[in-house]
Amino acid sequence: MIKAALYVPVVLSLVVLGAHFMRYGDTIFVVGTVVLTGLLFVRQPWAARLMQVVLVLGALEWLHTLYGLVQIRIALGEPYGRMLIILGSVAAVTACSALVFQSQALRGIYGLNERQ
Repeated sequence: MIKAALYVPVVLSLVVLGAHFMRYGDTIFVVGTVVLTGLLFVRQPWAARLMQVVLVLGALEWLHTLYGLVQIRIALGEPYGRMLIILGSVAAVTACSALVFQSQALRGIYGLNERQ
């Protein structure tokens, strides 16, 4: 039960990232997030490391999107503080989701206890 709960932030981050890509019509990336969710069942070190890289890149995508939207709001003279907090939080959760694979439980599941 506890081990399954460790996957919640990872799956949530992938789902939200997939919704973001869907919003912008990036079908390939939407399919990619679905495939990556399935990759969680591959109990290999490379799968965990790939997931970590994808989650960090996802956080960078959120920061890139945040920067662009803030610039637009500033140019239009609209408030942007709440959006900054929300998307900044989404980026932080996505980045922290990569750290889940450093937990002792998932290190054991994915065979990351050996030096990688």
